[in-house]
Amino acid sequence: MACRQQITPALRRLARSGTSELSRKSARSCAQSIARAGASNGSRCFSSSQQRRLQQTTPRHGQAKDEFTSTKYPEIKRDDRFSRLTPDHVAYFRDLLGDNGSALIDGVNGAADDDLAPFNSDWMRKYRGHCQLVLKPSTTEEFSKILRYCNEHMLAVVPQGGNTGLVGGSVPVFDEIVLSMSRMSRILDFDEVSGTLVAEAGVILEVADQFLASKGYIFPLDLGAKGSCQLGGNLATNAGGLRLLRYGSLHGTVLGIEAVLPDGTVVDDLSRLRKNNTGYDLKQLFIGAEGTLGVITKVSIQCPQRPAAQNVAFFGLESYEQCQKAFREAKGQLSEILSAFELMDEGSQALVHRVTGNKRPLESTYPFYCLIETSGSNVDHDSEKLQNFLESVMEQGVVADGTLAQDETQLRSLWSWREGITEALGHLGGVYKYDVSIPLPQMYQLVEDTRARVAEAGLLGDSESDPVRAVVGYGHMGDSNLHLNVATRAFDERVEKVLEPFVYEWIAERQGSISAEHGLGLAKKKFIGYSRSPIMVGLMKQIKGLYDPKGIMNPYKYI
Repeated sequence: MACRQQITPALRRLARSGTSELSRKSARSCAQSIARAGASNGSRCFSSSQQRRLQQTTPRHGQAKDEFTSTKYPEIKRDDRFSRLTPDHVAYFRDLLGDNGSALIDGVNGAADDDLAPFNSDWMRKYRGHCQLVLKPSTTEEFSKILRYCNEHMLAVVPQGGNTGLVGGSVPVFDEIVLSMSRMSRILDFDEVSGTLVAEAGVILEVADQFLASKGYIFPLDLGAKGSCQLGGNLATNAGGLRLLRYGSLHGTVLGIEAVLPDGTVVDDLSRLRKNNTGYDLKQLFIGAEGTLGVITKVSIQCPQRPAAQNVAFFGLESYEQCQKAFREAKGQLSEILSAFELMDEGSQALVHRVTGNKRPLESTYPFYCLIETSGSNVDHDSEKLQNFLESVMEQGVVADGTLAQDETQLRSLWSWREGITEALGHLGGVYKYDVSIPLPQMYQLVEDTRARVAEAGLLGDSESDPVRAVVGYGHMGDSNLHLNVATRAFDERVEKVLEPFVYEWIAERQGSISAEHGLGLAKKKFIGYSRSPIMVGLMKQIKGLYDPKGIMNPYKYI
């Protein structure tokens, strides 16, 4: 990065000799030049890249290719209440949706394994179902008729969006029908005064953000999988992502939804109002329900104005304690323009470098890295705030090295070191992923304790006989959300036994959450009690029984 020539020497001198070598005046001068150079007159459009799907993990070193979930989890039995698909069932759906190939994939009347494969397996190739029928309705009315028929004939279904989840929530376990949202992909309305967007649930997140960018607005959610994940799936998992620090969760930004219940009832709660205190706010039940109560078909969401000025800084730090200090300084000094504060450890960055071959942002390596983004409306105002922040962390020796994006290309390049971690990990083989919330002072300790536990078990190493290749941590420090990743040569029962329930017990002892933003799905089905009391789980089951008394919606998952 060109900006390294400005910030790195000053920071390096500070690291060697403290603040005595670089006077407060010269530190201020350096920070001013950096702030002026780094302020972007244009907004970062997170979603201007082409639509893409997450690269599937390739089985390695003898790993069974797409082992069936029902084989891997023999304790899960198919519910005998559910009917098995027949040609008569398929004929009904074909008559309803039409006889074109885009609306239905039929594996009941003939072999269609290749066409069904993407719907039967998650992108990590950790879960694989036995689905023989994929339906792709294009209207709410079609969804209503399909669900009513399935409910009457006891046919289990799994709603599926972009299928980018990490816990097996959108993948069938047995022969459930997959209800694909891919043809519900229309943006229906946008109010350029209020910033209210109304769209169908199958709209890809990146497409929505690109549309909003053309109107001067921004979608209040950003994910690494934005090129393939869909709005309905985002709501169903209550996805958090990179912008939660600035814009909050979907529970706050979603104004209304349209959903279809298992019996075909259409819940029309597509409000466009920010204030609507008329009785129970029932839409909140569907946000984070993972398709267990019904299918979200449309969404109304409040979108903020797209920032006119943005900056991204990438720092290297010597300890997790310094990361916490940097975050505290950023909150205090950058305040209302702070839009992201991401944490990455050296292990995660080394993997991205190995896979991509790209030149690293900093000349030296450090135990930790932080990516800070600011977003505002006034370049001069934001630059002054950034100047003061940089001056402060330089003088205090909080950061050891750093670089600042000078243009849109460099901004995207810095973000790629954070957003590219997931795909880089996939190149190693199987990855055990834990998306958790932990109080900030203890957040990274989980990574260290897990690494030590795996090493003590003799599972971590560089030889082919060592199943674990790396234990890394990264995540959204701005909202105490850690992504603990244990990369293996192949999914291995020995590794899983060392990790679980250890990780969940560790989190429970510190009053954390076993699921921060990815949901529970199948992966965390038996561990929900580590974060929810029996009373809370009982209430969830009552709600499930009320909305889905026959249990056809996304069965075998967490509830």
